[in-house]
Amino acid sequence: MLIRVNSLDTPSWIDDVTMAGKARPDGILVPKISSVADLKAIADRLNDINAHTSIRVWAMIETARAVLDADKLAAAAKDSETRLAGFVFGPNDISRETRIRMQPGRAAMIPMITHCVLAARVHGLEILDGPYSDISNIDGFAAECAQGRDLGFDGKTLIHPSHIEACNAIFTPPAEDVTEARKIIAAFERPEKRFTRRDPARRADGGAAARRDGQAHDCDCGRDRGDAH
Repeated sequence: MLIRVNSLDTPSWIDDVTMAGKARPDGILVPKISSVADLKAIADRLNDINAHTSIRVWAMIETARAVLDADKLAAAAKDSETRLAGFVFGPNDISRETRIRMQPGRAAMIPMITHCVLAARVHGLEILDGPYSDISNIDGFAAECAQGRDLGFDGKTLIHPSHIEACNAIFTPPAEDVTEARKIIAAFERPEKRFTRRDPARRADGGAAARRDGQAHDCDCGRDRGDAH
């Protein structure tokens, strides 16, 4: 459960953060974060009201400056005081500020999206895709969800509850992928199987076969390349 507050360029944000901090949600979503100073201002306010340390901060990336400095913003998560847990990409406000038109497929925005996803991944943050505005266009919404999944987003923010089921279906990994992932994890959890190369000089024949053929057999099966298998 996240509570969205007003941005720091409004006089309401201090009261909003105070109220949200006392409500003790899982996190606070802050629009139009553009600098590390913005993150520190939110953190200072939460500390001033002794907000519980479990409350995390989510930053909305929806300005040109935020996109350009996505790596700097994500790196701020190293400072536990910022409480930074993730990004939410805001395509509509970015479109307004940059004059990049919102077209189906978002081709013009993909470089910005990828840049923000990379910044989030480098610093261990989650990142959510922004909302789809054409509520009645279910096919367009599904296509954008699938695109967001393929671009590396962890999920998508929604503006209408009718989209929840379709969004979850697209972002939930297929059962076969989950099964395969569990097999891989189980394989790594088994005791490590060690392989060593046998020193041909330690063979009973003093490594004669190895010397005869120039090198030892690669596996640890007790045979040199000159021996019959």
